[in-house]
Amino acid sequence: MPTSNAPDSTTPETAGPKTAGATAFVDRFALDRLPPQSAWPELIFDLPELRYPPRLNAARALLDDRVAAGDGGRRCLVDDRGSWTYAELRDRADRIAEVLRADGVVPGNRVLLRAANNPMLVAEWFAVLKLGAVAVTTMPLLRARELVKVIEKARISHAICDARLEPDLRAAQKDAPALARILIANSEAADGLEARMAAASGRFETVDTAADDVALIAFTSGTTGEPKGCMHFHRDILAIADTFSRHVLQPSPDDLFCGSPPIAFTFGLGGLVIFPLAAGAATLLLESAGPEALMQAIERHRATVCFTAPTAYRAMAALKGRYDISSLRKGVSAGEALPLATRTLVGQAFGLELIDGIGATEMLHIFISAAGDAIRPGATGKPVPGFRAAILDDEGRELPAGEVGRLAVKGPVGCRYLDDPRQSTYVQHGWNVTGDSYLMDADGYFWFQARSDDMIISAGYNISGPEVEQAVLDHPAVAECAVVASPDEERTFIVKAFVVLKAGESPSEPLAKAIQAHVKAEIAPYKYPRAIEFVPTLPRTQTGKLQRYRLRQQELERAAKS
Repeated sequence: MPTSNAPDSTTPETAGPKTAGATAFVDRFALDRLPPQSAWPELIFDLPELRYPPRLNAARALLDDRVAAGDGGRRCLVDDRGSWTYAELRDRADRIAEVLRADGVVPGNRVLLRAANNPMLVAEWFAVLKLGAVAVTTMPLLRARELVKVIEKARISHAICDARLEPDLRAAQKDAPALARILIANSEAADGLEARMAAASGRFETVDTAADDVALIAFTSGTTGEPKGCMHFHRDILAIADTFSRHVLQPSPDDLFCGSPPIAFTFGLGGLVIFPLAAGAATLLLESAGPEALMQAIERHRATVCFTAPTAYRAMAALKGRYDISSLRKGVSAGEALPLATRTLVGQAFGLELIDGIGATEMLHIFISAAGDAIRPGATGKPVPGFRAAILDDEGRELPAGEVGRLAVKGPVGCRYLDDPRQSTYVQHGWNVTGDSYLMDADGYFWFQARSDDMIISAGYNISGPEVEQAVLDHPAVAECAVVASPDEERTFIVKAFVVLKAGESPSEPLAKAIQAHVKAEIAPYKYPRAIEFVPTLPRTQTGKLQRYRLRQQELERAAKS
């Protein structure tokens, strides 16, 4: 059955209300701050593998059960210092859980995790789940002011922090009194995590949580402004493996996963932790995973599956021939739209047909994608098995094929913001409305048009910013590009391109005109960028997503001053 919310239900179609007493939580903060059930999206569990039992702990399912099945000796986590088996990961997770329990952590407490991608962070994450607590993994680059918001919003009492990242968390603690205890990892101190783990027994019984107890709170990466806390259940963790990974990615137990997204980013959590472990495979964890470092690691360890963003794939293609990454058999691209030019470039460089996908922190991972023969270049793909998608108009009505509208999706996971009024913006008419403009063709493929706030209306024309970006990116002098609306007295808004040039290229008026002419030749002339500004870098979140809203705001402020 799909959920402990409805123990007497026989249908997998929807989740029912939580039954009093079913939760394992002692601390009910997270449960009490879920949106009212009437504000949830419709949940569907129409695949047999999605009908989870009422009692479920994701750490037991992914780790304990793997060891119990005889796979404890299999390679699980890899880095440049060596590797851990599944049994070794479980042992470390059990010891960390013992330490946390000794420090007063009880089921339902939120525990902040702060580290770069490494095996210890994965062990900490599993320890929190084993204890029945709620994992709140944060981006390593967050600074004190940003950490304060997370701590206060999630009312976090305990944290495990890598010693190298301690200063910002200590500074945040001064302004976030809820954080009572910080345990330091990667430390030789007598009270550090490693010393206390060594003194633990290594015997810990995983807490018997409900399938719909909150397992993690993932904070949005800030692409559109103030971060929001997204609450996901234990069953949600398994659901993303039983949908995208099982049906689209189709990994093998012999695969070695790798990639650049932080584990704090749900794209990274799925691709570097949940999916490999669900398949009995291994994952290569890199604390620094820029394009060149990633290629070096793939060559050295012979990784087979890679998760990273389009920008990184494009940079990797530019390094063709420097490293042997022929071991890669699958590359997953998400985090932002995959330009057709980048797909083509990667295919020519490495013979790799990228698996594009769109996901969201609110949905935990990818819900539209395609792989292999199902790929239609330029399209994101079709709904992943287990999900349904539609294009809606502003009133919530489904639009026919060929019309541009708002992308809406539903499946076994969905948006549940932590005590946030924006729940009613994301969830409408039972759908998760992602904030993307899409078109569905007659064959059911979904084609990205723009973020809903990236659609530029200029002189009465609707212009997709990302479409213009792709045309600009095709110019041989351009490395990166962001296109936004810029206020204009005559046309209300014009299309403006912020351009990062390739090494060896210099900004100039003739080059700007050449780029404009190139765009006019590639797409409808009215879409060309009437203004081009050359910049050294583009604003991005710590997960690599382009922050166009910052550029839009910059343009509005400029116009207000003129």
